Amino acid sequence: MANHKSSLKRIRQTASRRLRNRYYAKTARNAVRNLRKMTDKAQAQEALVKVTKMLDKLAAKKTISKNKASNLKSKLAIYTNKLGA
Repeated sequence: MANHKSSLKRIRQTASRRLRNRYYAKTARNAVRNLRKMTDKAQAQEALVKVTKMLDKLAAKKTISKNKASNLKSKLAIYTNKLGA
């Protein structure tokens, strides 16, 4: 068990951040999954903007790495552009 006030606080902070990061990461995964299910190009392009913004925010907060965000955005853009072609 931790003996210092600062380490107790760090444990509390880590636990709350972990929960927050898990929530936002799961939300992003669901958004990506829903976008990949779409078959309408106009609707997918609309959703792509929102998902891209979400991934950029997660990468900025280091919930996911910037490379993972870039890879996901790239693959989703390719998928969206192929729709209806």
